[in-house]
Amino acid sequence: MLRVALPNKGQLAEPARDMLREAGYLRSMPPRDLVIADPDNDVEFFLLRPKDVATYVGAGTLDVGITGRDMLLDSGADATELLELGFGDSTFRLAAPGGANMTVHDLAGSRIATSYPGVLADYLERAGLEAQIVRLDGAVENAVRLGVADAVADVVATGTTLRQAGLQVIGEPILVSEAVVVQRSGVAISPAVDTFVRRLTSVLVARAYVLLDYDIRTSEIDAACRITPGFESPTISSLHDPEWSAVRAMVRRTDVHRIMDELYERGARGILVTAIHACRL
Repeated sequence: MLRVALPNKGQLAEPARDMLREAGYLRSMPPRDLVIADPDNDVEFFLLRPKDVATYVGAGTLDVGITGRDMLLDSGADATELLELGFGDSTFRLAAPGGANMTVHDLAGSRIATSYPGVLADYLERAGLEAQIVRLDGAVENAVRLGVADAVADVVATGTTLRQAGLQVIGEPILVSEAVVVQRSGVAISPAVDTFVRRLTSVLVARAYVLLDYDIRTSEIDAACRITPGFESPTISSLHDPEWSAVRAMVRRTDVHRIMDELYERGARGILVTAIHACRL
């Protein structure tokens, strides 16, 4: 049986469950259970504190888990990424009063408050910078105002909260994070893990692509296929009128309207877009 660790709260929890449902897991999920059996897929899901997911996986207690890259690196667990999941994006940055006019090395010897001491310690070592890390469990943006730190290292989205606290970001991001599937380092990927990752990959593809169907004059087929090359090659079907053909191809969801415009200018008609719910490529 495959044993999977999931975050039980926070910004990763619900998107992770949504993705798993799309992949055919978690058809039944009691709202308060901390261990959820999925006998149809021979999987058990364990709901854990987000920062604990990598620790359990790295210890080999659970086979794989879904957590943030920032929490994986902060944990110091013996675990590695298997798959990026495309949600839960965050940016980890340094900030201080007057930060716009500072460089990272201006923080030498200062006190830096953070909820991610592991990530910060690794960054400081790589930057060759000595500073005192002040560990806090949230609301680190107030640390400077309250006098316990000279700067902060925190997750930044728009930067509004930092600006409200009188702080400005310094330099480039320390870390760009997102949700990832993790497994214990040095362990071979088992058939069960391979199936789990393949299913999630299929959801990522299904979310990123749509099916495009259209009719076009047979004389324009080569030009149309350059616009919609598909994965291996588009599907071409003959129509009753030999001067026309039907084409089907997968295209990126973000490009679909531009592609439809190009096809229409080439004389394509009956252009239809269909969502993809699952696939194997």
